[in-house]
Amino acid sequence: MVVLAAGAAPDPVAHADLGRAVALDPKDLVGVLNDLQSAALIVRAPDPKDRRKNAVSLTEDGRRLEECTEAGEPANVQLLAPLSPDERAQFLDMLRRISGVG
Repeated sequence: MVVLAAGAAPDPVAHADLGRAVALDPKDLVGVLNDLQSAALIVRAPDPKDRRKNAVSLTEDGRRLEECTEAGEPANVQLLAPLSPDERAQFLDMLRRISGVG
C-alpha cells in the first residue's frame, strides 16, 4: 500500500524516486512493482522527463485502492487514539519491521 500511496502523484513517478520515497532497495521495489502490475494496479512506461528511465503511474483500479486507503485513515486514527504519540510511533515502527517495509 505504501508504494501505491507514493505512486499516487498526478504525474508518473520515476522508479528511483519511488524507491527513495518508500525506503525500498531497488531490487525489492522491482518485485513489488511486478506484483502491482500483475494485479493491474500500476503501469510502467518510459519516464516522460527522461525516457532512459521508467516511471510508475496508478491505473484506475490502483487509484480506487488508494482512495480506500485514504478513507480508512479516520479508522486508523481512532484505533491508535488510546496510544500516546510516542507509543504510536513505536507501534507503527514495529509493524513496519514485522512486515519488512521499514
